Amino acid sequence: MHDLVIKGGTVVDGTGAEPRRADVAITGGTIDEVGPDLGAARREIDADGLLVTPGWVDVHTHYDAQVMWDSLLAPSSRHGVTTVVMGNCGVGFAPVHPDGHEWLISLMEGVEDIPAAVLGQGLPWGWESFPDYLDAIDRIPHAIDVAAQVPHAALRVYVMGERGSDHTEAATAEEIARMGELAADAIRAGAVGFSTSRSRNHRAADGRFTPTLTAATEELVGIADAIGRTGRGVFEVVFDGDDLDADFALLRRMCEISHRPMSVTTLQRMGQPPTAYRGILQRIERAVADGLVMRGQVAARPVGLLMSLDSRMQPLAGSPTYQGLMPLPREERLAALARPDVRARVLEEASVGDNPISRFPDTFDLGVPPRWDRDPDESIAAQAAQRGVRPIDVAYDILAAGGTIYAPAADFVEGDYRAVREMLVHPLTVPGLGDAGAHCTMIADFDFPTYLLAYWARDAAPEVRLPVEWVVRRQCAETAALVGLSDRGMLRAGMKADVNIVDLEQLATSPAAMVKDLPAGGSRLFGTARGYVATIAGGQVTFEDGEHTGALPGRLVRSQSRP
Repeated sequence: MHDLVIKGGTVVDGTGAEPRRADVAITGGTIDEVGPDLGAARREIDADGLLVTPGWVDVHTHYDAQVMWDSLLAPSSRHGVTTVVMGNCGVGFAPVHPDGHEWLISLMEGVEDIPAAVLGQGLPWGWESFPDYLDAIDRIPHAIDVAAQVPHAALRVYVMGERGSDHTEAATAEEIARMGELAADAIRAGAVGFSTSRSRNHRAADGRFTPTLTAATEELVGIADAIGRTGRGVFEVVFDGDDLDADFALLRRMCEISHRPMSVTTLQRMGQPPTAYRGILQRIERAVADGLVMRGQVAARPVGLLMSLDSRMQPLAGSPTYQGLMPLPREERLAALARPDVRARVLEEASVGDNPISRFPDTFDLGVPPRWDRDPDESIAAQAAQRGVRPIDVAYDILAAGGTIYAPAADFVEGDYRAVREMLVHPLTVPGLGDAGAHCTMIADFDFPTYLLAYWARDAAPEVRLPVEWVVRRQCAETAALVGLSDRGMLRAGMKADVNIVDLEQLATSPAAMVKDLPAGGSRLFGTARGYVATIAGGQVTFEDGEHTGALPGRLVRSQSRP
């Protein structure tokens, strides 16, 4: 007898095969069978009229600290994600000397917008090496599985000391060898990869660039060589793309010497030609044609900032009058902002100097429910022109009504979704870049897996809509394969029993709201979803109709050997 049978659902198995009506039988943490009439079970779930898919695999998160205090790893677990990969962008918390805690906290605060007070109180430390950090994670039960990557910045500072925090310092041959040795030890202990950043957008809280920004070719190739000798692990790299020939010369060299897969951040960036991202895709194509394994990591929608009255960065934040209102409860603040005299003072003060509304070509009223696929004719600037007022006036009205302003910062250079779709459908890309666990006060892209299915398989215009089986394969089998996890991402006999039961018609993400639930009273943008009838992780039902069942089957996923 099976432990669980999901009966009569529309199975989208993650392989790309067309949806079919079938049952899914589970025993222990493994899928027994997928097919008709699978027999009795200790529990049955009626999935008639619902999609039955693998659990989502999110390869780009930043739960490196939250993993220590949050067993649910929310919001990801509330969005159908059953496996998260953290340690991206070269930042994390191991290896670390006892006197290096503050520096790693400062770097994470600056790069990923997680407040230092939250990290200072929430991190228990107690480890030095990366294997010890993995063991600390492994001792904590979670609702979903967690995989970790070795962050280059932490590794560099651990080996080079204070010199390592300066990206202009060159590592010695001995230091490079030591970094490689420690990275390889981490991979053997279970890290699924190694990440690094060469982005000028990544700075510590004190303004210093990430230590890895200009790390020499010898350093990165030396680390790659050592990791390659383990026969395991992948590379994740974020870079700005201002000099693609130089960037890809380095990336190719790392792949060539290690024979390991690599994924690279692929975005349409402001300040670059609108089609610059195609240069990344073309270079990935050449690398693959030459026998290397390389993929682009792409976003499900334009990456953007969210600004509300509770945000750290928003159009009214520079007003002394508004700053005086901030200690008030939200409803009292809204009441005050409705007063004409307050409005006049705040607008006069907020109009002086730099303002977020003027920094971005397009900003929008996100609305409730949130709608991200906007036309420039709907922008705040367009509304202001129609009304004969300033954009700051429109922004004030949105915020004073309790609304949220959305400012696309990437993948919206041409004012539409063409670039997003082109990158998504490219055969050498995978969905990622949601940054769940990070950007507490400004970005809420943690719902990318939900959005990918709800928008691209349902809400997009018919001529650009994508087949549901294609979307599921992308977010499950292909993301799992990217990081070498061959035991999940498909509904097949013998695979890990990670499953979503989804009401596609109802699937939606809630508006992100600022909640104060982090250690030290820290705030973050948080949102849930509707339409997930049930999520099953490791054969256990972890969520039903959005509510946690109390089950915590998730564990650390250690790297798997593969060719």
